[in-house]
Amino acid sequence: MHELLHTAFVFLIIFLVVFLLNVMPAFAPPTWSVVSFIAVRFSSNIVILAILAAVAATLGRLLLAKLSNVIVRQKLIREETRKNIDVVRTRLESNTRLTFGLFLFYAFSPLPSNHLFIAYGLTALKLKLIAIPFLLGRTVSYGFWAFTASGIAGMLSYDAVKSKSFFGFYFIATQIFGLLIVWIFTRIDWQRLFDEKELRWRK
Repeated sequence: MHELLHTAFVFLIIFLVVFLLNVMPAFAPPTWSVVSFIAVRFSSNIVILAILAAVAATLGRLLLAKLSNVIVRQKLIREETRKNIDVVRTRLESNTRLTFGLFLFYAFSPLPSNHLFIAYGLTALKLKLIAIPFLLGRTVSYGFWAFTASGIAGMLSYDAVKSKSFFGFYFIATQIFGLLIVWIFTRIDWQRLFDEKELRWRK
């Protein structure tokens, strides 16, 4: 009984850590690296770990998208900018299969998704359109990285596995670049781009 409670407590901590990391809009360590570290350090069940982390990451990202909608879209950006973003919303609503496929493809990759969900939240689209593909993709992705990390750690001595700082130049640069992409997303004249196939900045 004691061991069962201990295991449940550990899983709860992992869930909360992953959830909070995915609510952060920027400068959080990539979840796949955290999952890989847990798999190596604690020899966790990879299948359970991947599913748990994927559920936590999905819920965290959905909350991030919701906060992006409530705080940024409704309070910080102008009505003109909202109307411009709504052009993207209309296109995505008319092609839900494309939206599903794009998020599923992206979720399979180790690329950071915080900026993607912030941009999605700005469109005010229904979150259920992206929840399932992201959950499926991240489950497979986290399982792959955890299994790979465990395999590599098994071939090397523990002392040989050295970690690098999450806040190196490359990491910070990618986070800043991602935020820049979100800003560019709000500045593109989407109506002109869709109708005339011409990329223009909004005045």
